[in-house]
Amino acid sequence: MAGHSKWANIQHRKGRQDAARSKLFSRLSREITVAAKMGDPDPDKNPRLRLAVREAKANSVPKDVIERAIAKASGADAETLEEIRYEGYGPGGVAVIVEAMTDNRNRTASNVRSIFGKAGGNLAETGAVSFMFARKGEIGYPSTAGDADSVLEAAIEAGAEDVESGEDGHTIFTADTDLAAVAQALETALGEADTVKLIWKPSTTTALDLDGAQKIVRLIEALEDDDDVQAVTANFDIPDDVMAAL
Repeated sequence: MAGHSKWANIQHRKGRQDAARSKLFSRLSREITVAAKMGDPDPDKNPRLRLAVREAKANSVPKDVIERAIAKASGADAETLEEIRYEGYGPGGVAVIVEAMTDNRNRTASNVRSIFGKAGGNLAETGAVSFMFARKGEIGYPSTAGDADSVLEAAIEAGAEDVESGEDGHTIFTADTDLAAVAQALETALGEADTVKLIWKPSTTTALDLDGAQKIVRLIEALEDDDDVQAVTANFDIPDDVMAAL
Protein backbone atom coordinates (compact mmCIF):
# COMPACT_ATOMS: atom_id res chain seq x y z
CA MET A 1 0.00 0.00 0.00
CA ALA A 2 3.08 2.19 0.00
CA GLY A 3 2.24 3.90 -3.26
CA HIS A 4 -1.28 4.79 -2.21
CA SER A 5 -0.47 6.14 1.25
CA LYS A 6 2.63 8.03 0.18
CA TRP A 7 0.81 9.55 -2.77
CA ALA A 8 -1.73 10.95 -0.32
CA ASN A 9 1.13 12.51 1.65
CA ILE A 10 2.64 14.00 -1.52
CA GLN A 11 -0.73 15.49 -2.50
CA HIS A 12 -1.13 17.04 0.92
CA ARG A 13 2.36 18.55 0.91
CA LYS A 14 1.89 20.02 -2.55
CA GLY A 15 -1.51 21.45 -1.70
CA ARG A 16 -3.13 19.60 -4.59
CA GLN A 17 -6.06 18.39 -2.51
CA ASP A 18 -7.34 21.92 -1.98
CA ALA A 19 -6.52 22.99 -5.52
CA ALA A 20 -8.47 20.04 -6.96
CA ARG A 21 -11.49 20.40 -4.67
CA SER A 22 -14.00 21.22 -7.42
CA LYS A 23 -12.67 18.40 -9.59
CA LEU A 24 -12.96 16.00 -6.64
CA PHE A 25 -16.58 17.04 -6.12
CA SER A 26 -17.25 16.43 -9.81
CA ARG A 27 -15.76 12.95 -9.70
CA LEU A 28 -17.63 11.97 -6.55
CA SER A 29 -20.88 13.32 -8.01
CA ARG A 30 -20.33 11.33 -11.19
CA GLU A 31 -19.84 8.13 -9.18
CA ILE A 32 -23.07 8.83 -7.26
CA THR A 33 -25.01 9.37 -10.50
CA VAL A 34 -23.72 6.16 -12.10
CA ALA A 35 -24.29 4.13 -8.92
CA ALA A 36 -27.87 5.42 -8.72
CA LYS A 37 -28.42 4.71 -12.41
CA MET A 38 -27.15 1.13 -12.15
CA GLY A 39 -29.25 0.29 -9.08
CA ASP A 40 -31.88 1.69 -6.76
CA PRO A 41 -31.76 5.48 -6.19
CA ASP A 42 -32.25 4.79 -2.46
CA PRO A 43 -28.81 4.46 -0.79
CA ASP A 44 -30.29 2.07 1.80
CA LYS A 45 -31.15 -0.37 -1.00
CA ASN A 46 -28.05 0.20 -3.16
CA PRO A 47 -24.67 -0.71 -1.56
CA ARG A 48 -22.59 0.98 -4.25
CA LEU A 49 -24.61 4.18 -3.99
CA ARG A 50 -24.42 4.06 -0.20
CA LEU A 51 -20.62 3.88 -0.35
CA ALA A 52 -20.47 6.67 -2.94
CA VAL A 53 -22.61 8.93 -0.77
CA ARG A 54 -20.57 8.08 2.31
CA GLU A 55 -17.33 8.94 0.48
CA ALA A 56 -18.82 12.20 -0.78
CA LYS A 57 -19.88 13.19 2.73
CA ALA A 58 -16.42 12.31 4.07
CA ASN A 59 -15.00 14.79 1.54
CA SER A 60 -17.46 17.51 2.60
CA VAL A 61 -19.58 17.41 -0.54
CA PRO A 62 -22.71 19.48 0.25
CA LYS A 63 -25.99 17.64 0.77
CA ASP A 64 -27.69 19.45 -2.13
CA VAL A 65 -24.90 18.41 -4.52
CA ILE A 66 -25.35 14.78 -3.46
CA GLU A 67 -29.10 14.98 -3.92
CA ARG A 68 -28.73 16.53 -7.39
CA ALA A 69 -26.30 13.79 -8.40
CA ILE A 70 -28.81 11.10 -7.39
CA ALA A 71 -31.66 12.90 -9.18
CA LYS A 72 -29.50 13.21 -12.29
CA ALA A 73 -29.52 9.41 -12.61
CA SER A 74 -32.94 9.62 -14.19
CA GLY A 75 -31.58 11.92 -16.93
CA ALA A 76 -30.48 10.74 -20.36
CA ASP A 77 -26.89 11.96 -19.85
CA ALA A 78 -26.26 9.38 -17.16
CA GLU A 79 -26.88 6.58 -19.68
CA THR A 80 -23.90 7.63 -21.76
CA LEU A 81 -21.31 7.20 -19.00
CA GLU A 82 -19.18 4.08 -19.23
CA GLU A 83 -16.71 2.71 -16.69
CA ILE A 84 -13.33 1.73 -18.13
CA ARG A 85 -10.13 0.45 -16.51
CA TYR A 86 -6.76 1.08 -18.13
CA GLU A 87 -3.54 -0.66 -17.13
CA GLY A 88 0.01 0.24 -17.93
CA TYR A 89 3.58 0.77 -16.81
CA GLY A 90 5.03 4.04 -15.67
CA PRO A 91 8.68 5.09 -15.46
CA GLY A 92 10.83 2.54 -13.66
CA GLY A 93 8.42 -0.29 -14.44
CA VAL A 94 5.82 0.90 -11.91
CA ALA A 95 2.46 -0.81 -12.45
CA VAL A 96 -0.41 1.66 -12.84
CA ILE A 97 -4.19 1.15 -12.85
CA VAL A 98 -6.37 4.00 -14.13
CA GLU A 99 -10.12 3.96 -13.50
CA ALA A 100 -12.15 6.23 -15.74
CA MET A 101 -15.77 7.14 -16.37
CA THR A 102 -16.45 8.52 -19.82
CA ASP A 103 -19.03 9.30 -22.47
CA ASN A 104 -16.42 8.89 -25.21
CA ARG A 105 -14.23 5.80 -25.01
CA ASN A 106 -12.00 6.84 -27.93
CA ARG A 107 -11.25 10.26 -26.44
CA THR A 108 -10.39 8.86 -23.03
CA ALA A 109 -8.22 6.06 -24.38
CA SER A 110 -6.33 8.50 -26.58
CA ASN A 111 -5.77 10.92 -23.69
CA VAL A 112 -4.62 8.21 -21.28
CA ARG A 113 -2.28 6.68 -23.86
CA SER A 114 -0.79 10.09 -24.62
CA ILE A 115 -0.22 10.85 -20.92
CA PHE A 116 1.57 7.53 -20.41
CA GLY A 117 3.73 8.12 -23.49
CA LYS A 118 4.76 11.65 -22.53
CA ALA A 119 5.74 10.45 -19.06
CA GLY A 120 7.98 7.68 -20.36
CA GLY A 121 5.51 4.88 -19.70
CA ASN A 122 3.24 2.79 -21.86
CA LEU A 123 -0.37 1.64 -21.85
CA ALA A 124 -0.84 -2.14 -21.78
CA GLU A 125 -3.67 -4.60 -22.26
CA THR A 126 -6.33 -5.02 -19.59
CA GLY A 127 -5.06 -7.61 -17.12
CA ALA A 128 -1.39 -6.81 -17.76
CA VAL A 129 -0.79 -5.38 -14.27
CA SER A 130 -3.99 -5.92 -12.27
CA PHE A 131 -2.79 -9.36 -11.17
CA MET A 132 -0.26 -7.47 -9.02
CA PHE A 133 -3.12 -5.88 -7.06
CA ALA A 134 -6.05 -7.11 -4.98
CA ARG A 135 -9.45 -5.42 -4.99
CA LYS A 136 -10.11 -4.37 -1.39
CA GLY A 137 -12.25 -2.07 0.69
CA GLU A 138 -10.44 0.70 2.54
CA ILE A 139 -11.76 2.64 5.53
CA GLY A 140 -9.78 5.54 6.94
CA TYR A 141 -10.01 6.95 10.46
CA PRO A 142 -8.09 9.80 12.08
CA SER A 143 -5.71 9.05 14.95
CA THR A 144 -8.27 10.59 17.31
CA ALA A 145 -10.60 7.61 16.70
CA GLY A 146 -8.60 5.62 19.24
CA ASP A 147 -5.26 3.96 19.88
CA ALA A 148 -3.98 1.19 17.65
CA ASP A 149 -5.19 -1.63 19.93
CA SER A 150 -8.73 -0.32 20.32
CA VAL A 151 -9.11 0.32 16.59
CA LEU A 152 -7.72 -3.14 15.81
CA GLU A 153 -10.17 -4.72 18.24
CA ALA A 154 -13.09 -2.82 16.70
CA ALA A 155 -11.97 -3.74 13.18
CA ILE A 156 -11.70 -7.44 13.98
CA GLU A 157 -15.12 -7.36 15.62
CA ALA A 158 -16.54 -5.67 12.51
CA GLY A 159 -15.12 -8.33 10.18
CA ALA A 160 -12.16 -6.43 8.70
CA GLU A 161 -9.12 -8.21 7.27
CA ASP A 162 -6.25 -5.95 8.30
CA VAL A 163 -5.39 -2.65 10.01
CA GLU A 164 -2.46 -0.28 9.53
CA SER A 165 -2.04 2.36 12.24
CA GLY A 166 0.40 5.27 12.28
CA GLU A 167 0.80 8.91 13.20
CA ASP A 168 -1.55 9.97 10.37
CA GLY A 169 -4.37 7.69 11.49
CA HIS A 170 -5.76 4.22 10.92
CA THR A 171 -6.37 2.42 7.63
CA ILE A 172 -8.65 -0.59 7.76
CA PHE A 173 -8.84 -3.12 4.91
CA THR A 174 -11.75 -5.40 4.08
CA ALA A 175 -12.79 -7.85 1.39
CA ASP A 176 -14.33 -5.81 -1.42
CA THR A 177 -17.72 -7.43 -0.88
CA ASP A 178 -17.65 -6.72 2.88
CA LEU A 179 -16.87 -2.99 2.70
CA ALA A 180 -20.38 -1.67 3.28
CA ALA A 181 -21.10 -3.99 6.20
CA VAL A 182 -17.75 -3.41 7.90
CA ALA A 183 -18.01 0.35 7.44
CA GLN A 184 -21.45 0.38 9.03
CA ALA A 185 -20.26 -1.70 12.01
CA LEU A 186 -17.22 0.52 12.51
CA GLU A 187 -19.34 3.66 12.37
CA THR A 188 -21.25 2.33 15.37
CA ALA A 189 -18.03 1.54 17.22
CA LEU A 190 -15.74 4.40 16.20
CA GLY A 191 -17.93 7.08 14.65
CA GLU A 192 -17.97 8.32 11.06
CA ALA A 193 -14.92 7.45 8.97
CA ASP A 194 -12.81 9.90 6.98
CA THR A 195 -12.94 7.71 3.87
CA VAL A 196 -14.78 4.58 2.73
CA LYS A 197 -13.93 3.28 -0.72
CA LEU A 198 -12.89 0.41 -2.94
CA ILE A 199 -9.22 0.38 -3.91
CA TRP A 200 -6.62 -1.67 -5.72
CA LYS A 201 -4.10 -2.77 -3.09
CA PRO A 202 -0.63 -3.65 -4.46
CA SER A 203 0.69 -7.09 -3.54
CA THR A 204 4.23 -6.04 -4.52
CA THR A 205 5.90 -2.63 -4.78
CA THR A 206 8.69 -1.07 -6.82
CA ALA A 207 11.21 1.05 -4.91
CA LEU A 208 12.08 4.37 -6.56
CA ASP A 209 14.99 6.76 -6.33
CA LEU A 210 14.50 10.54 -6.50
CA ASP A 211 14.45 10.68 -10.31
CA GLY A 212 11.99 7.79 -10.55
CA ALA A 213 9.79 9.30 -7.83
CA GLN A 214 9.64 12.65 -9.61
CA LYS A 215 8.68 10.96 -12.88
CA ILE A 216 5.91 8.83 -11.36
CA VAL A 217 4.53 11.86 -9.51
CA ARG A 218 4.31 13.77 -12.80
CA LEU A 219 2.55 10.82 -14.46
CA ILE A 220 -0.04 10.42 -11.71
CA GLU A 221 -0.67 14.17 -11.54
CA ALA A 222 -1.22 14.31 -15.30
CA LEU A 223 -3.61 11.34 -15.20
CA GLU A 224 -5.59 12.77 -12.30
CA ASP A 225 -5.89 16.09 -14.12
CA ASP A 226 -7.83 14.39 -16.93
CA ASP A 227 -11.56 15.02 -16.45
CA ASP A 228 -12.51 11.43 -17.29
CA VAL A 229 -10.17 9.82 -14.76
CA GLN A 230 -11.78 8.79 -11.48
CA ALA A 231 -8.83 7.17 -9.68
CA VAL A 232 -5.19 6.22 -10.22
CA THR A 233 -3.33 3.49 -8.31
CA ALA A 234 0.34 2.58 -8.63
CA ASN A 235 2.57 0.06 -6.87
CA PHE A 236 5.56 2.32 -6.16
CA ASP A 237 7.41 2.71 -2.87
CA ILE A 238 9.36 5.87 -2.05
CA PRO A 239 11.94 5.63 0.76
CA ASP A 240 11.64 8.25 3.50
CA ASP A 241 14.85 10.04 2.48
CA VAL A 242 13.57 10.36 -1.10
CA MET A 243 10.18 11.56 0.16
CA ALA A 244 11.93 14.31 2.08
CA ALA A 245 13.69 15.47 -1.11
CA LEU A 246 10.55 15.64 -3.27
